[in-house]
Amino acid sequence: MNESHSDCEHTKVESIEVADAALCERAAAIFRALGEPNRLKLLCLLANRELCVSELTQILKDNVPAVSQRLKLLKSERLVKQRRQGKHIFYRLADAHIQHLIENGLAHGSEPTLESTEE
Repeated sequence: MNESHSDCEHTKVESIEVADAALCERAAAIFRALGEPNRLKLLCLLANRELCVSELTQILKDNVPAVSQRLKLLKSERLVKQRRQGKHIFYRLADAHIQHLIENGLAHGSEPTLESTEE
């Protein structure tokens, strides 16, 4: 199984661009935030429409401190934005990129698992 790189048909790997280290760290932080199921559920709800904390807690059947803590992390990762209206704070997805990440992740997760063809 352990083949040398010289056997590979793609010998000019030095020409492949590698993403900037800081950008990779930022993207990894976003994927970590998306990787927790309860935070992902929040984002899925916010993909449909803007909601306040009390609406989110009611829909998710969760408590305010837990939902607020998750929203705080999502906001710190710039995945959600907020606006205040009176005593309520409403949350929404930060931009279309986040919606695309969620949609693509869910679509990929719903695909049937294929057995590897490698031996």
